[in-house]
Amino acid sequence: MRVGLCLGLVVALAAPAVLLGQAKGKRTARKDESRLVIMPPADLKWTDLDPTGAPGVKVADLWGNHTKGPFGAFFKLPAGFAAPLHTHTNDMKVVIVSGTYVQAPEGKPEFRLGAGSYFLQPGGNYRHTTSCDPAAECVFFVEGKGKFDLKLVQPPATAPAKK
Repeated sequence: MRVGLCLGLVVALAAPAVLLGQAKGKRTARKDESRLVIMPPADLKWTDLDPTGAPGVKVADLWGNHTKGPFGAFFKLPAGFAAPLHTHTNDMKVVIVSGTYVQAPEGKPEFRLGAGSYFLQPGGNYRHTTSCDPAAECVFFVEGKGKFDLKLVQPPATAPAKK
């Protein structure tokens, strides 16, 4: 009888704790569901990256704002697009979605990346050209911890000829 009484007491005390734990789990699941973000391609808001400096290049922010700070975004380069030697302030993680993305680090051979490829592009003084193979437009995903910029590397000014 004592064992039965103890067992009954344990069950009586444990049941509410288990039920409360289950209810808490349901609340957590609901909270997680409220953070769910779904964005099919038709919902992407493509805008011009820089109509004068990079004509035809489009960007669609998924989170953050590529002009202000940390972001995740799709970029789209027209087939055959080429950007001259440049740098970026911040590191960027890049995943190629479609097309053949071509990059040439200054003084080194170019590399060509197709769909499913990944690379980490260093910020700072990593000088490179970027282009898209003429066969098809290039779409790639970029995640950056700071705002996106493109700083052209200007050729050194030539000294005026001596007379």
